[in-house]
Amino acid sequence: MNEVHIGTMGWSYGFWVGNFYPQGTRPDEYLTEYGKHFDTVEVDMTFYRNPSKSALLKWKEQTPEGFLFSAKFPRGITHVKMLRDCERETEYFLENISTLGEKLGPLLLQFPTQFTAENLNLLQDFLATLPSKMRFAVEVRNKNMLQERLYSILSNDNVSLTITDRLFAPEAIRMTTDFVYMRWEGDRTKVNGTLGRIETEKTSDIQAWASAIKDTLESPAKLFGYFSKYYSGHPPTDVETLLKYLV
Repeated sequence: MNEVHIGTMGWSYGFWVGNFYPQGTRPDEYLTEYGKHFDTVEVDMTFYRNPSKSALLKWKEQTPEGFLFSAKFPRGITHVKMLRDCERETEYFLENISTLGEKLGPLLLQFPTQFTAENLNLLQDFLATLPSKMRFAVEVRNKNMLQERLYSILSNDNVSLTITDRLFAPEAIRMTTDFVYMRWEGDRTKVNGTLGRIETEKTSDIQAWASAIKDTLESPAKLFGYFSKYYSGHPPTDVETLLKYLV
């Protein structure tokens, strides 16, 4: 693999102070400190609202060269309208998020379970309108979507199929373009995620994922992967563990 970008879902966590961020780190210093350890992060807030351009420019300033922000499409597009009559919202989101410039990573279209195989034509038409200069990933949560037609649609538009620990086993990694987008979400009914420590041991699981990644991805494929606070309870440790096994 030429490029491996592994990070966490979000960085604004006060409960990481003292166990990842140094003691005394202020909230406005979290991102700068985060960028000293990892080279990418997934932004969740864009799912709920568009950040201001001034905020996006500040993120750029607070992170080192080569840092990449992946971001979720707004829920108004993926969950409320489910790709119908959302041209204006999509145009605004893409124009706004492009403020990140060279630090913009893949953009994630995360769909609800109600988005089924009956929507494949809609998805195909929507993806065809997206700018080719940007990278996109699609996450489905309905198992009946996992079919050859979906894989073909994604491949034709150079969009990554998002691999998650919810729907996929390590051996089921599937590439639809030159990069893979992976998300380890965990189970929020079993993991608190705000304790600032490992709550459930995931080392063997992460080792299995690392082995599958090395078996599946060959140069020049790229990998973007993000851990939720509900996976083991402490995403920074999960990132470090995966990176160790990917060497």
